[in-house]
Amino acid sequence: MPRETTYLQVADALRARITSGEWSVGDKLPSRARLAAEYGVGVNVAQRAMERLIIEGLLEGRAGSGTYVRRPRERLRMVRSRHRERRGGSPFRADMREQGRAGTWESHSTARVPAPDHIADRLAIQPGDPCVHTRYEFLADGQPVQLSESWEPMAITDGTPIVLPEMGPHAGAGVVERMRSIGVIIETAVEVPRPARATHDVAMLLGISVGDLVTHIERTYYDIDGRPVETADITVADVRWEIAYEIGIRHD
Repeated sequence: MPRETTYLQVADALRARITSGEWSVGDKLPSRARLAAEYGVGVNVAQRAMERLIIEGLLEGRAGSGTYVRRPRERLRMVRSRHRERRGGSPFRADMREQGRAGTWESHSTARVPAPDHIADRLAIQPGDPCVHTRYEFLADGQPVQLSESWEPMAITDGTPIVLPEMGPHAGAGVVERMRSIGVIIETAVEVPRPARATHDVAMLLGISVGDLVTHIERTYYDIDGRPVETADITVADVRWEIAYEIGIRHD
């Protein structure tokens, strides 16, 4: 089993123990060596699992003292990393499951929508080329979390079972899994986060006030040949969610 998968499994197990109340706020966790022995993994794997939970806001490290269960944040933390695309199924649903929440969404797709200039530029197609445009409202336990507008070139998906993202045999599987089913292997995702203010429509959908700070993420997926295959504009309410990026460090 890959080491990266192993450390995520250890993180899942520790998260479950914290959620169940085995360790309370302020409790010190066992040492890395003890946890490594308990789970039959290396010390580095245990360390990465604990670091993941620090990123999520469940734990905090104290210099020279150890790692402790921290007080819950009023703002929840949304962790975006390459691992969210490797867990199978919907990355959003998996993200919310790690928060102990049920992730669902509502969507509406329209086919053969001419690509606006800025979308054509992001997808490396001609303005006016037909795309599938999908609007999403993502929910956690029935409460709004984020909005998304997705664009996929029909030159890639037309005539396949996945032309409409939320219909067919791979509905709800996420872009990476859906594209893989037709032989398009996504290798890279590029995200550009920017601060913005909630418009009236965004505020109504997210349940916040007009003018509240939101985080806008421009995300584009690229296949193994560097071709853009999907681009989306994602909006998250900053008052409720802070966004953290997990960046792996390679040791050659």
